[in-house]
Amino acid sequence: MNTSEAKKVLETALLCAQEPLALNDLRRLFNDELNADTLRVLLDELCEDWSDGGLELARLSAGWRFQSRKDMQDYLGRLNPERPPRYSRAVMETLAIIAYRQPVTRGDIEDIRGVTVSTQVVKALEERGWVDVIGHRDAPGRPGLYATTRAFLDDLGLRSLDELPPLSDAGGDDFSASLGPTLEQKVIDFAPTPPPSAAQTPS
Repeated sequence: MNTSEAKKVLETALLCAQEPLALNDLRRLFNDELNADTLRVLLDELCEDWSDGGLELARLSAGWRFQSRKDMQDYLGRLNPERPPRYSRAVMETLAIIAYRQPVTRGDIEDIRGVTVSTQVVKALEERGWVDVIGHRDAPGRPGLYATTRAFLDDLGLRSLDELPPLSDAGGDDFSASLGPTLEQKVIDFAPTPPPSAAQTPS
């Protein structure tokens, strides 16, 4: 198979995929006949091919996917006037603390926020698929350690936690107050829409 045909296969698979595809998934398209380096070159070429369109090929933590560009969101929103759910300040601050300080326990979050963390707050983040318990601290009661998930990165269009928006003062007295709005703006600003071939956008 020549590179032109291989790129067409990649493009078709990515446009039709319902979720990001990792390199291992893409190699299966060619029975592992194309190595990872070759696939990366073809993916870079696809990114360039689509650089002037309304869709972009984005690399996320879980793999690659086509999605709408940010400047298309206002137009696409007219087709579906339903807006993503707005989360309370408590939810956003809790999510931000987990994202920037992970892994953390509920006790850690309460120490930073200065208030008790409601079970409903944590449950909202778990149901959204943004946080999960990844272990337990070796302490009385063995409290669960919370961390963000790949779905959190993918939903915000991030490849890694290093791409989270910077904080001006992550260690000061206003830590919780600055975390929530910083991350909330990222959630609001970045709501990529997969192309019509995908079953649905994660909700």
